[in-house]
Amino acid sequence: MKPWIKRIVLGFAGITLVVGGLTACGVSRHHGMGSMSDADATAWRAKQIERVADRLDLDAAQKTKLAALGEVMAQQRKALRGNADNPRAEFQALIAGPKFDRTGAQNLVQQKTEAIRTASPQVIAAMGDFYDSLRPEQQQKVRDFMQKRRGWRRGG
Repeated sequence: MKPWIKRIVLGFAGITLVVGGLTACGVSRHHGMGSMSDADATAWRAKQIERVADRLDLDAAQKTKLAALGEVMAQQRKALRGNADNPRAEFQALIAGPKFDRTGAQNLVQQKTEAIRTASPQVIAAMGDFYDSLRPEQQQKVRDFMQKRRGWRRGG
């Protein structure tokens, strides 16, 4: 794999871990974001922004940057999901016949890769803007969170 592709993939994975970790604590174990309406997802995202803002003791400017990051990540998620009403059905279709649909799988991977490639500059910029706006002690809290790989709910 080319070095610049590795950097993009690793960078996006890191961003996904941070944002996913920051937002995952509010998702019900029984209902994922995919089952929410746009209005519910927006309300949920606002609640998570408040939770993270309280946890990190963010000021108004930092909170605005976190909200922008949340919006960019929501757009990225929609882009990755694509036009499918049921993304799981796309994957199930690959094994629906007697042989694995390799061409369909490759097309699906290319679609998802293109969605990441297209939106990653905005995601990286939003993440950078938010993280760079944090004070050193706030940045340390984010690093600690990533090390523990736990939600923000329980003391860590």
